[in-house]
Amino acid sequence: MSWIATIDERNSFGKLKNFYEEIIEKRGKLSNIMRIHSLNPEAMKKHMELYLTLMFGSSKLKREKRELIAVVVSSVNNCDYCVNHHAEALNNYWKNKEKIRLLLRDFRAADIPEKDKRMLNYVVKLTKNPSMVDEEDVESLKKTGFSDRDILDINLITSYFNFVNRIALGLGVRYSEDEMRGYNY
Repeated sequence: MSWIATIDERNSFGKLKNFYEEIIEKRGKLSNIMRIHSLNPEAMKKHMELYLTLMFGSSKLKREKRELIAVVVSSVNNCDYCVNHHAEALNNYWKNKEKIRLLLRDFRAADIPEKDKRMLNYVVKLTKNPSMVDEEDVESLKKTGFSDRDILDINLITSYFNFVNRIALGLGVRYSEDEMRGYNY
């Protein structure tokens, strides 16, 4: 499952067991990206709180757009774990695996709204060259119709997935077909 030791649900107790139960109640099951935190349950709890806030919390960005960002950031970072998990989530909205395959090949050629393509241009630039992002990039999003709050949410979700991709890639977090499916979207 990973390159470091983890504690599974059967062997958990105390805070870790409680956190596992909370996650399973909210998400439907426990993912390997959460399980990798088992040696530091407090970090797991905070990580899950951030995830739920960004991906399910109050925002004018629809869930579909949040998953779109997750897939593109993870694709840019070559994080198969997150690409597969969030492509599965995105397909919950799109119900079109071919469209997702095209998105992963080149989002600029994908059949998505121009507004989404502009958002993803920002997302990719922030992922690949964060020091090159400037006020003009943000102004471009505003001209496209995104509010300041939308832009903040786009930035936070992009930053979050860069963080998670590094956890998955840096610790060898693996996925299986079964582990990838069955979450509450």
